[in-house]
Amino acid sequence: MDFELSAEQAEFRDLVREFARRSIAPVAREWELSGRYPTEIVDEMKAMGLFGMLVPEEYGGTAIDAVSYAIVFEEISRAWMGIAGILGSHSLATWMLAKYGTPEQRSRWLPALGTGERRSGIALTEPAAGSDLQGISTIARREGAHYIVSGSKTWITNARHADPLPVLVKTDPKAEPRHRGMSILMVEASTPGFTVGKDLDKLGYKGTESAEVFFADCRVPVDNLLGGVEGHGLQQALSALEFGRVNIAGRAVGVAQASLDRALAYAGQRRAFGRPIAEFQAIQLKLADMATEVQAARLLTWWAASALDAGRRADLETGMAKLYASEICIKASLESMRIHGGYGYSTEYEVERFYRDAPLMAIGEGTNDILRTVIARRLARDLETG
Repeated sequence: MDFELSAEQAEFRDLVREFARRSIAPVAREWELSGRYPTEIVDEMKAMGLFGMLVPEEYGGTAIDAVSYAIVFEEISRAWMGIAGILGSHSLATWMLAKYGTPEQRSRWLPALGTGERRSGIALTEPAAGSDLQGISTIARREGAHYIVSGSKTWITNARHADPLPVLVKTDPKAEPRHRGMSILMVEASTPGFTVGKDLDKLGYKGTESAEVFFADCRVPVDNLLGGVEGHGLQQALSALEFGRVNIAGRAVGVAQASLDRALAYAGQRRAFGRPIAEFQAIQLKLADMATEVQAARLLTWWAASALDAGRRADLETGMAKLYASEICIKASLESMRIHGGYGYSTEYEVERFYRDAPLMAIGEGTNDILRTVIARRLARDLETG
């Protein structure tokens, strides 16, 4: 077993780390607090080819491996997690297109998505349906060469920039079981009846917008049905979420590592009773636990990514990685805040941003409580099959 990155992966990590250190970290605090959109950072990510991470090379992408994919999200989130969100939803949309799209759909959209000329997201969640995706109420009714889509989605990252936007709909609301009546439509931004609503205010995860989207008798061409066959939408969405848990785990590791970095630096500088607080056992115990848990989360994330790279089913591995890394992220951000004392509660220090960003990772790509049931069911099934 090899727990080290390959030379190519390590070189790639260093490249992304330097980009995050140079172009993201210096502006993160100011832009996050002011609500400024990071246009310049997005442009640099385009030039680096990061929007084409999961786009096959034949369509102009870079098609990196899943471990390198996790590294991108760790290194960027270590500087500013909100920036990672701009890449996260987009990359899942390109992954779905590459895996499930028809040849015409891949040729039509992937080249521009791979360069960032076009960007995307993924529209699954509704006001009354989040963890239970089979409970969505957005309907797509077939009329000749079009689907007439009615409904709404919420918490959609990249909503204002997505073109096209993959949207989970019910093409047969009466189907039993329900998942057989679900499909994904690629909705282009100029489609009549498609509108983007207000940006939703959030505790953290700033830098990218999260908005509502609405479909009022929205006419979507039948050619925009992902894969060209109805009834596979839920499977396509869940497969994307399984892959996406690696990016959420990577983000969590990045924020946890940033929390640890700040705690170590502060503990070495802050003096109490005539010596640095890093010399006090109470602080040392916190730092030791944080460092151990962050590294464990990183290795678990790489393990899950390696399972994806091996091409095997990885819902157990990605579920474990996302669950553990996100819980450690929340814990590390809180412990870092405690080590900073009153300064940790001040917007003058970045620790409070880590504390606000951390909870998202326990919610996104499947809540942790849902993932615990997924893991337990998989364990039980493996036990039954020997």
